[in-house]
Amino acid sequence: MTWEARYLPPDPITWQGRSDVPADSCFYQQVRLLNLLVDEPAKTAPTTFALLGFKCDEGVQRDLRRTGAFEGPPAIRQRLAKLPIQKANIHCYDAGNIICTDHDLEASQAALADVIALLLKHDIRPIVIGGGHEVAWGHYQGIVRAYPPKNRLGIINFDAHFDMHPLQPSGRNSATTPFYQIAVDHEIQQRHFDYNCIGIQHAGNIRQSFEIAKKYNTKLILADEMHQGLQEKCFDFIDRVVDENDIIYMSMSLDVFSPAFAPGVGTIQPLGLNPWHVIPLLRQAAASGKVVSYDIAEHVPRYDIDHRTAKLAATLIYEIIHHHTENHHHHGSWK
Repeated sequence: MTWEARYLPPDPITWQGRSDVPADSCFYQQVRLLNLLVDEPAKTAPTTFALLGFKCDEGVQRDLRRTGAFEGPPAIRQRLAKLPIQKANIHCYDAGNIICTDHDLEASQAALADVIALLLKHDIRPIVIGGGHEVAWGHYQGIVRAYPPKNRLGIINFDAHFDMHPLQPSGRNSATTPFYQIAVDHEIQQRHFDYNCIGIQHAGNIRQSFEIAKKYNTKLILADEMHQGLQEKCFDFIDRVVDENDIIYMSMSLDVFSPAFAPGVGTIQPLGLNPWHVIPLLRQAAASGKVVSYDIAEHVPRYDIDHRTAKLAATLIYEIIHHHTENHHHHGSWK
């Protein structure tokens, strides 16, 4: 089955705003629609981004957790539309959504992988908006299709959880299994696995998760350490990932943040981070020129307050777009 069957073109209504605002000052004026069913994606600037929604609740449902992340992508886009743009040469598409409405998570992840690979092969940087964290497995598969094993891939995950649970007895994956699946895939492909988690909480992971993480040599910074102000350690942590890899995939789960900043998530972590723990590290990684793809997961609008979580997610996308640098040394390595 092809990705087209699970694809919804972008909604033009999202990108509307006041007409009395000066030209090119806000996202709603700048984001262009890319309907992948009819339009050929084209790189139109030194850095061209594409927002891609992953409307899916199935991964979270399989974990028997509270659902509603299906509605995350439009909520975040709506908040992003109103944000200002500080640089003249920013080019960003809205490339529509991959949806899962029939419980066939695996088919939706495969469709996501197809679209990610398509965008990357056109040298366009995806920013995927979830959905639950099961987005990561589809996202990763698209990246490895575009970049063969000779490209060392580093993964940075801002998350309270490792999401490294082994698959369910039925062999089904879920929102808590993606990075376990990625670790196993690295073994099969004989790729070097470099998984780096920032914001992990002891109260958010069972003992066995720490053991699995250790088995796969996962590097981590605990939320405790960040609350204690070990910022230098954090900068060094990002530096190492940048130095030792050719390409980086950055994933962010909004439940890494305190509910004060992100109440609209599936699993609230009372000891979560504040945005200023994360933003300097996000900027540092984005400015390295090695991040090829980003995603933001776990926004559940029905639990949000004053759109706080959607606004925070939109602000993270704003930060990515304003601080991302292209690394020309690695361009075209997929050809």
